[in-house]
This record gives sequence, structure tokens and C-alpha cells, in this order.
Amino acid sequence: MISVSDLCKTYKKANATPITVVNNVSLSIERGEFTAIVGPSGSGKSTLMNILGLLDVSDSGSYLFEGREVSKMSVDELAEIRNKKIGFVFQQFHLLPKISAKENVELPLIYSRRNDISGLAEKALSQVGLGDRMNHTSAELSGGQQQRVAVARALVNDPDVILADEPTGNLDSASGTEIMDVFKQLHSNGKTIILITHDMNNASYAQKILKIVDGTITEQNAKPQTLNPEP
Repeated sequence: MISVSDLCKTYKKANATPITVVNNVSLSIERGEFTAIVGPSGSGKSTLMNILGLLDVSDSGSYLFEGREVSKMSVDELAEIRNKKIGFVFQQFHLLPKISAKENVELPLIYSRRNDISGLAEKALSQVGLGDRMNHTSAELSGGQQQRVAVARALVNDPDVILADEPTGNLDSASGTEIMDVFKQLHSNGKTIILITHDMNNASYAQKILKIVDGTITEQNAKPQTLNPEP
């Protein structure tokens, strides 16, 4: 589904030494796979996620998304793929505080050009266990519940890929475990999950772990040791 070869990304500022944040990265992600990209702060993992999510572009290298070279796509084509095929979950929930959970989840549907959006937000919220909280605002939800709303928003267009960047970073351990269990369930339902994290316990939910240091993939582990206990 995703095939990346020799990707590089360098940031340049006037009168400063250029900083290469993604350095000759090559990887592949199969449809339905759960992959974790693990690294410390400043390792380049979020920049790599932005490139994989078509939010940023590399300086060189090849990126094939479903067999198509990303560098040859138009701005409109990239926007359509982001809207229809990729769902994003970030550390910050990015919810609008004065509208309901249901209305927050419906926001991506505005740009989807679907003829009928009825019931889609309700379905997505039910998938993450918030069917009884859809009319609550952010202020009426816990941190874990707010992140579930964010996951539902990522799901509402039924994307092929969920990209999650440190999704438990603002949560306590119990709420973080609940969110990771949601991703585990989504993966079991066939979703492709790409998790960006510094937390090896979160990474243990994945089928494959890619470790990134100084912009370079240093290790690939196709069968990570399971750290989180089965219920």
C-alpha cells in the first residue's frame, strides 16, 4: 500500500547549517498492517509521518501510495487522498470547544462531497464507544473521551489508513491504554494503522516496529515482543 525509497528531507535557514531530519528512509507498509515508528524527540518521526500523510513533501526519493508516485500528483489529488483515504489523530485533540462531539466528527464530511452524510458521525462515534456522548461538548468530556472523538473524526470518511502521532501523549496511563485498545480493535477490523510514538509499550501493539534515530531507520522488527498483557 505504501512504498518509500530513499526519502530525504532537509530544513534550511539563512545563516544556519542545514538540518537533515529524514535521511535516506526506505520502508513499506502493507494494507491492513499495524506499524509503529518509534524514536525520541527530534528523531524525525513526526516529519516522516507528515510526509507519509501527504502533509509535507520530501526533497528527494520516491513515495508510492497505492502504486502511484506522490511527487507526480496535483495539489487537488493530494487533498482528495488526505480527505478520503487517510485519517489523522494527533497528540493535541484539535476539537472545536463550543460544538458537540457529533458536530466535530462531521467536520471532515464538509469537504468529502458525499451526497448523503446522515448517520456517518453517529456510526464513527459508536465505533469508539461514545455513542451515548455524541451531543456533549469537549468541556463535558474527559481527556480520553476527547481523544476518542478525535479518532472518530479520523474514521468518519472510512479511510484506508489511520496515522496517529503520539495519540496518548496528553493522557493518563489508563486513558492511554483505552485509546491503544481502540486502535487494536480498528486494526482487527482491517484498518491500516501507522503509529508514531516514543513509547515502546504503545509500539508493542503493532505487528512491525521501525526505530528511527537522527532521521534514519536503524532497526526493523517484524515480530515485536508483546509488552501489553492480553485481557
